[in-house]
Amino acid sequence: MGAVGGTGRTVRVVIADDEPLIRAGIRMILTSDPGIEVVAEAGNGREAVDLARSHQPDVVLLDIQMPVLDGLTALGELRRAVPSARALILTTFGEKENVLRALSQGGAGFLLKDSAPGELIGAVRAAAAGDAYLSPAATRHVVDQLASGKAAARGEEARRRVAELSERERGVLALLGEGLSNADAGRRLHMSEATVKTYVSRILAKLECDNRVQAALLARDAGL
Repeated sequence: MGAVGGTGRTVRVVIADDEPLIRAGIRMILTSDPGIEVVAEAGNGREAVDLARSHQPDVVLLDIQMPVLDGLTALGELRRAVPSARALILTTFGEKENVLRALSQGGAGFLLKDSAPGELIGAVRAAAAGDAYLSPAATRHVVDQLASGKAAARGEEARRRVAELSERERGVLALLGEGLSNADAGRRLHMSEATVKTYVSRILAKLECDNRVQAALLARDAGL
């Protein structure tokens, strides 16, 4: 069996999408990983919350556009009803306001439906392990929106904080600002994904950032 954070426990998932074909495709992708089990499927946000309450999954995949309760509204209820479940928002749209709302309401990540199968599996595993996950495209949306306005005021502070990093750490941080995944950053820098992950953890600690999105914003403000 696959592990949740190395515990050897299978990642249990609820899929919520009002299109049966989409749910079937997601199920097929996720169950191709022997360490992931789809425990239930919901056709609307209300069902998603109820099923999560019943099954106590590790991760809930929530489509934004659903009847009865949309994904973002369901997210708020899910956080109250099953606080241990990590919610990943799925959408075909890349609207910046949806990304920001999902993050502000405690979502564990934001994934576009046209993401590669490996990215979907990686996002579910990252969420189950307690990490925040944003697709590279979603990261760029957040960075572009939040980086607008008051740039000069933030820039000086960002440059001061980034100056504490080594040259290699600044290089990794710059790629976070571009929205690259650890694997893509590793290919760009000719480093292993594990090495990049170590650098990212070190960077977050030095910069006192809670997640890679905050670090990406800092990179943009610093002009990296």
